[in-house]
Amino acid sequence: MSSKRETDEASRLSEASSSSNNSAAAVTEGGIPPECESEDPREVMKRAAAKQLIERYFYQLVDGCGDPHCDNQHCASSSESRSLSPNEAAAEAIKLFYKEARLCGGQPNKVRRTDEDKPHTCFSLPCTTSGDLIGDATNSSGADSSQPSHTVLETSQKASQPDDVGTVSHNNGAVLTEQRMSELCAECLRSQRAQPLVRALGEAFSQPALLARCFQGPAKGSGTQDGATAAAGVSDPDKDVDSAARPGPDLDACQRAFQHLAKVPSDYYSGALATALTALAESLTIDLRATRRLRLREVVACLAIVFELPELDCDEYLEVALPALCRVAEHLPVKGQARLARAWAARGAARLRRLLGSLQQLVALRVVGAGCSALLPVQADVAVTSAVRLMKIVYYASIIGGVVEAGARESEVRLPPADPLGDALDSWLPRVGRGGTPPPDPLAVELSVDVLDARRPLVPFDEFYNEVLSDTVEMDKDFANYKTELSNGKKFSFLRYPFILTTASKSLGLYYENRIRMYSERRASLLQAAVGAAPPEPFLRLHVRRSSLIADALVELEMVAMERPLDLKKQLVVEFVGEQGVDEGGVSKEFFQLAVDQLFHPDYGMFTCQPDTGTVWFNPTSFESEGQFTLAGVVLGLAIYNHVILAVSFPMAVYRKLLGKKASFEDLADWNPVLYSGLQDMLQYTGEDLEQVYLQSFRVGYTDVFGTALTHDLKPDGGSVPVTQDNKREFVDLYADFLLNTSVESQFGAFRRGFAMVTHESSLPALFRPEELETLVCGSKNFDFKELESSTEYDGGYTASSQTIIDFWDIVHAMTLEDKRRLLQFTTGSDRVPVGGMSHLKLVVARNGPDCDRLPTAHTCFNVLLLPEYDTKDKLRDRLLKAISYSKGFGML
Repeated sequence: MSSKRETDEASRLSEASSSSNNSAAAVTEGGIPPECESEDPREVMKRAAAKQLIERYFYQLVDGCGDPHCDNQHCASSSESRSLSPNEAAAEAIKLFYKEARLCGGQPNKVRRTDEDKPHTCFSLPCTTSGDLIGDATNSSGADSSQPSHTVLETSQKASQPDDVGTVSHNNGAVLTEQRMSELCAECLRSQRAQPLVRALGEAFSQPALLARCFQGPAKGSGTQDGATAAAGVSDPDKDVDSAARPGPDLDACQRAFQHLAKVPSDYYSGALATALTALAESLTIDLRATRRLRLREVVACLAIVFELPELDCDEYLEVALPALCRVAEHLPVKGQARLARAWAARGAARLRRLLGSLQQLVALRVVGAGCSALLPVQADVAVTSAVRLMKIVYYASIIGGVVEAGARESEVRLPPADPLGDALDSWLPRVGRGGTPPPDPLAVELSVDVLDARRPLVPFDEFYNEVLSDTVEMDKDFANYKTELSNGKKFSFLRYPFILTTASKSLGLYYENRIRMYSERRASLLQAAVGAAPPEPFLRLHVRRSSLIADALVELEMVAMERPLDLKKQLVVEFVGEQGVDEGGVSKEFFQLAVDQLFHPDYGMFTCQPDTGTVWFNPTSFESEGQFTLAGVVLGLAIYNHVILAVSFPMAVYRKLLGKKASFEDLADWNPVLYSGLQDMLQYTGEDLEQVYLQSFRVGYTDVFGTALTHDLKPDGGSVPVTQDNKREFVDLYADFLLNTSVESQFGAFRRGFAMVTHESSLPALFRPEELETLVCGSKNFDFKELESSTEYDGGYTASSQTIIDFWDIVHAMTLEDKRRLLQFTTGSDRVPVGGMSHLKLVVARNGPDCDRLPTAHTCFNVLLLPEYDTKDKLRDRLLKAISYSKGFGML
C-alpha cells in the first residue's frame, strides 16, 4: 500500500511537471523562468535551495553513500533499505525533505547529464507561484548553459560518475568578475532596472560551486598572486591536488567589485541578496555536514568572498543571513578554519576590524534582544555561539597577521610529589576541582601560533571584548559548562573563547573554580580525619607575628610545602599572634599587604626598584635563599587563589614569564625604557662606523646591590668581539636575554615554582593573557570615585541624601590620590581597585551612632565603613583623615 501511494503521488507530480515543460525549457540564463521573474526573489531562492536538498535525498535513495556498514534506513547502501523505482525514489525524496531526514556523509558526487545520456524517464518539480519548490535549470552542480535545460531530479539506468578531478561541473552562466559587476551596476543605475543585477547576484551567491569560481586570481606561478589569494586558494600547506590549476579568489578585486555594488541603492538588491546568502549558507552547511561534494578549498573561497560584503551588519543580513553564514564556519574542519584565518590575515587591520564589528553587533543584538531569555540562556543561542566560533578565526587571523615573536619557553616547573594518602582518597572520592587545564586550541596548533607569541596583533585584543555579553553571561552556569565541555565537549562555554570576555568576567569564572577547589580540599580533609589519618584541618592556617611576619610565614609555608603541598589549595585563614579577630577576609588582606610591603621593598634585598618605571625586579646578586623567593611566589599565587588584590608593581616581562614565555628584547621597553631606546638607536644606525661610534663589545657591565661593578661576557671571550653592523642584532638579543632571563634564572625559577604550587592545576594560563594577569594581580588602574559613589550602598539609617553622606563624598572627591588610596586601604583592606573598576567594590557606608568624638571604623572583610553622624563637615573631615592615616592594625575589624 505504501508503494502504491508513493507511485500515485509521483505520477501526480509528474503530470504537473509535464504541464510545465515548456516553461522549464524557457529558463533564462540567470536561472529564473520568465513567468517567475515577477515573484519575490526570496521565494525563488528558497525553492532553489529546497530543490538542491531534494536532489541529494534522491541520489541517496537510488545510489547510496557507498558505505557497506551504513545504518541509515533511507540510504540505498543500508541493509535496511528497500529497492525503489525512480518515481518512487523521487516521491520519497520529497517526503524526506519535509521530515528533515538524515543525510549520509559519504554520497558520491553527481554530474548533470547531457542530451546524449539523458534518460527517457524523468521526474521534475513544477514551477508554481504558491508552492515551495521550483524546477529551474540552475543547480549547485552547474550544468553547461549551452545545453538544453533539464529538470531537477533525473534518473538513469547507470549511476553518474564523478569527473576526473573529483569536483562537480558548473553552470556556464557568466561568473562574477570585477568588470562584470561594474557593468551590471552601471546598467542598473542607467536603466533603473535591477533584474539583470539581481539575477546575477542570485545565481552566483546561491550556488557554492559557481561562487567559488568568481573573482578568480591569477594562476599559481604568474608572480602576481597576492597574499589574500594565496591564503584563500592555493599557496598554503593544505593545498588541494588541483589547486595549481584552480587559483583562489582575488579578494582585492572582490572588494573593488563590491564597491561598485555599493553605488546601487540597496533597495534594489538587498532582499534578494540576503535570501541568496541564506540559501548559500544552507547548501554549504549541508555539504560540510553530509555530502562533501565541494572541496574544502571551494568552501573557504565562498566564505572569503561572502565576508567581503561591506553590508553584513545591515538589518537585512543581521537577522538571518549573517547567523546562517556563521553556522557554516562553525562546521568547517580545523584545516578550513586555518585557511580562512590566513586569508583574512592577509586582508589587513581595516578589513578585520569591519568583520569583527559585524560579529560583535550580531552578538550584542542577540543578547539584548529577544534571542536570549531565562528560558533560553545565551549559551543556547545558536546565533551567538556560531558568531563567537567565527570570531575565534578572526582572533587568530589578527594574531598571525600582526607581529609574532616565537621565542623560547620557560622550563617546566617540577613540583614536590603530592600526598600519597590524598591521591589514594582521590580515587575513591575525587576532587572536582582537579585536572581542569584545557588542551591547546586545535586552531592554534594548526596555525603553529600561541597567544603569548603575539606582540602587536592587527586588531588590539581589547576590541574583541564584548561587554554586553560579559555582563549577561551567568558565570556559574558557564563555568559548569566549561568543566563539562572539557570532559565531553557537548556543552558550549564562553570560557573556551576567553578573548570575548572581559577580565572581570573571567576573574569571576576563576573565582568559582578556586572556591570549588577549596571546598573539595575541605571535604578531603574531613575524610582523612574520619579514617584517622590526620587531624581535621579544613583551612590553611597561618599564625604570624607582626614583628617577624616574613620569617613566621616562611617557616609555616615551607612546612606545608614539604609535608602536604595540597594544603596550599585550602582557604587561607590568618591569625596575628596576640590580636583578637576572626578572619573573614579582612585579616588576610592585611597580611598580604604587609607581606608585599616587606618582601618587595628594596631594603629587604630580594628585589630592586627600577628608577625610571617604579617597577620591582629580581636582584641577581641577592643573598637571600631560594626559599625566600619561593615564598614570594606562593604569596602571589595565594593572593590570586583567595581573590585578593596586591600592591605590587612588576614589569610585563614577569607575567609573560609566569605564563611560560621567556622575556626578549621587546620586553626591555617596559623594564628599562632608557636602555631599550639606546639599543633601538643602535639597531637603526646604518653607518659603517658603528664600531667606532658605540665602542661596544660583547662584554657588558652591571652593578650589584652594593654598587660593585661587575662584568659578563655574552659569548666566549666577549671582550674581544666588537659589535658591528653584522652582529648588532645578536648583541641586542643576547644582552636582553642576559638581563631578563639568565642573570635571574635561579631567583625567578624559585619564584615561579612557588607560584605554580598554588596555580599549577588552575585554568589561569588558558584564560588570561599577560596584560590580564597583571590586572588580576594588581587590580584596575582607574581610580574613578564617582563610579564608587554611584555603586555604594547605605545602612543604619543613612541614605544617599543624608547630609553626612553628602559631606562625606564632597570630602572624598577633594582628597589627593594618596589619601584616596588610604581610604580604600582603610575600608577594604587593599588600596587597589578591583578587577572591573570601582563598581565591583560594593562599598557599604553604615551609620554608627550620633555625633561623638570617635573615629570611623571599618569591617574590611565586608567593605563596610562605620561612620558616626558628625554634626559638622569639618569634624567629619578631621576624624576621617586621622582614621585613614593611622589605620594599620587599628580600627580594622
